[in-house]
Amino acid sequence: MSENVSRRKMLSLLGLGATLGFTLSGVLEPLVAEAQEAAPATPAPAAPAATGTHGMQRRSARRTSRHQRRHTRRTGQPAAPAAPAPTQ
Repeated sequence: MSENVSRRKMLSLLGLGATLGFTLSGVLEPLVAEAQEAAPATPAPAAPAATGTHGMQRRSARRTSRHQRRHTRRTGQPAAPAAPAPTQ
């Protein structure tokens, strides 16, 4: 394909692609809705995993210790320790 594609040809191809897309979306929409109705609902987990990843736990611990150090510098008294983060 060494020949250049003119703007007119490109616009024509773009129009054909849009028409095909709209047509297929109209045809496939009822099929997708039917498939979603047929799929069983997934039950909610008993206990959500709110602990986060190991990196998030480390970051939270660093942040907590930073806040405690700042509080100690500003007031001269150690801050009340926060509740420890649950570990996995």
